[in-house]
Amino acid sequence: MLLIKMAFDSRALFALDFPRIRSALAGRAATTLGRERAEALLPSDDAERIARELDEVDDALFGVSLSLGGIHDIRETHARAQEGRVLAGGELLNAAYSLDGAMTVRRAINANSRGPLREVALGLGDHSELVRRILSAIDRDGQVRDDASHKLRDLRKRIEPLRGRIRDRLTATLEQWSEVLQEHLVTIRRDRYVLPVLASRVGSVQGIIVDASATGQTYFVEPAAITQLNNELTRLILDEEAEVRRILTELSGLLAADESVPMTLATIGELDLIAAKARLARDWRLNRPETAPRGVYDLREARHPLIEEPVPNDIRLGDTRLLLITGPNMGGKTATLKTLGLAVLMHQCGLYVAAASAKLPVVRDILVDIGDEQSIEASLSTFASHLKHLRYVLKHAAPDTLVLIDELGSGTDPNEGAALAQALIETLLEQDARGVITSHLSPLKLFALETEGLKNASMGFDVETLAPTYHLQVGQPGRSYALAIANRMGLPSGVLGRAETLLGNDAGLMERMLEGLEKERADLARELEGATTARREAEAEAGRVRQERETLETRKNEMLAEASQKAESLYADAVERVRTLRARAQEDSARPRVMQELRELRAAAQKSRPAPAVREERGDPIRVGNKVEVPAYNAQGQVLEMRGDDLVVQLGVMKVGVKRRDVRLVPEPKVRGPKPTFVGTAPSRFDNELQLRGLGVEEAVEELRSAIAEARALKESPLRVVHGKGMGVLRRTLRDYLKTDKNVDSFHDAEANQGGHGVTIVNVKR
Repeated sequence: MLLIKMAFDSRALFALDFPRIRSALAGRAATTLGRERAEALLPSDDAERIARELDEVDDALFGVSLSLGGIHDIRETHARAQEGRVLAGGELLNAAYSLDGAMTVRRAINANSRGPLREVALGLGDHSELVRRILSAIDRDGQVRDDASHKLRDLRKRIEPLRGRIRDRLTATLEQWSEVLQEHLVTIRRDRYVLPVLASRVGSVQGIIVDASATGQTYFVEPAAITQLNNELTRLILDEEAEVRRILTELSGLLAADESVPMTLATIGELDLIAAKARLARDWRLNRPETAPRGVYDLREARHPLIEEPVPNDIRLGDTRLLLITGPNMGGKTATLKTLGLAVLMHQCGLYVAAASAKLPVVRDILVDIGDEQSIEASLSTFASHLKHLRYVLKHAAPDTLVLIDELGSGTDPNEGAALAQALIETLLEQDARGVITSHLSPLKLFALETEGLKNASMGFDVETLAPTYHLQVGQPGRSYALAIANRMGLPSGVLGRAETLLGNDAGLMERMLEGLEKERADLARELEGATTARREAEAEAGRVRQERETLETRKNEMLAEASQKAESLYADAVERVRTLRARAQEDSARPRVMQELRELRAAAQKSRPAPAVREERGDPIRVGNKVEVPAYNAQGQVLEMRGDDLVVQLGVMKVGVKRRDVRLVPEPKVRGPKPTFVGTAPSRFDNELQLRGLGVEEAVEELRSAIAEARALKESPLRVVHGKGMGVLRRTLRDYLKTDKNVDSFHDAEANQGGHGVTIVNVKR
């Protein structure tokens, strides 16, 4: 027979209080399906599974908000339906609501998941037809609806009017029977309408006795006049009940036939467990651990998740294979040991861990010897119980296990216990095991100082207050503080002196060495705190200076924006005046004077308008249209396009792509005298090239309109409009305008070597 060993020793789970973690997780589940999974949660040694489960928790924390409220455990309901049982309307309604909730969760995951939960949601089936059939036949109270079938609707339409006729007829006879009635009312007994008749007068009425009161003073009599109607009502009610049962039987069969229900419920349980893990991570401020190589443990600010207001500590294993923690009782040694064990267990259950950051390997098992488990029945002492557990530890210790031993060597003679403890540690080091060991034995402190792979550590203790600090101090063995505490508690000095004598010189030397180390550590800690404070003050001062600089920069930008807005306003006023003058220019008599004023005004407006913001260019000032030399081709050409550092240059009939660094700008020949400009004061100084690059769309259209009007007045044509290529928005807008301007005869792109699509040639009517 093949025996399968569990990945983790169950005794280790209980020794590390892992059941309390499971209980906290189960308490955050929304369904019984999730609670069952949480209470049965066990760590895994499958690295891929652990990573996948952590990804799922990530998705639940930062992607999908899993809401599983209203989903019930309908496994028993589904099983009864598969047995052929007829389910009540309320049970069917509960099943429909639960399955509908599962489909809602699936839609939410598909819409918001970042990936991991979509794989889980594949187990949620499509139950839309079953849900539709149930909800269309059962109302919110769990009753079968009137319109669940044509026959049921017809039966109920006949039942209510018939009841009304019976009540009306009985009401009409109340006066006639008033002398024999116990009460003046119509009632129902055994689903038949009756009248309450005095027992002493029952023989004087014609009808059927249906029932009697508990005292025997009243008989409930069905008058003969309504017997036929009551019979008809009973027949209709029986037919109604039969039809209701038929409908419930049919719906129960549909639920039983849906084979995907068990998988949907199992998936809901898995999703609920993932949601509970996410809630636990938020409530306990847990963080996701990273997977580390085998034998490497690195936890920063790790804390015991089950202790209120715990003191965080850094725990590292790797080159240090075993950490030996010594010091007084109640100092936090066992809590530190359990902190590491719980972090490993939670990581391998796909849970976040209680640490600011954690790098943990995937281990095969955790080997523990924690607590006093002496057994009276088995005649095992405390020491024998420890030996039993230590034998198991030595048998299974390996690089892929974690060893946690509390109070090693206790329960027997200190000298023999220390020798046995040292031998056990040596064996664990030979097996390349990783772990934490706590002890009170002084010889082990010296052994740790001389042994590679074994390092001393202690828990902090304040002698002044006789209270532990719970801070882990790696590299320093712990003191017992027995004599210091005894002195503080007021024991006679003679007793303390005799105790020191009995300890001997070596023991006293060890305590004095440890005391000196502690003082040095305290001094270094104070110096470090002072340096840290100075650094923080420097950082604060730097932050203040940075904030002042940002404030000045903001004010500068505001002033620039204010100036720019003012200039834009002046420019807009000038443009408006240009429009007015252009309208006046339509009159032939005023045209020369207006055109002169127009040119002067446009020149002033151009000077007032702020220059468009341009990106600062570094290096040579190459622009589209410049003439450049390309040494690689031993030729010169014009720049047609610029894409960052990539240029397109026209070399004769050929376009080539080159880098900016591979060309040289050919300087333009200097021309004596003033360069012709578009805004001159005489027709002879008219410039037929209009530069519109960098302008806004409305500005560019206004500039083009004015230029065309002036060119028409001065009989200048053609007009070369440079707008650039870019995204083509400005080009399309300008061309749309040119189609509407009556002063334009035609327009077309410039030649490829003259700007191509970046330049439009406008032929102005003469």
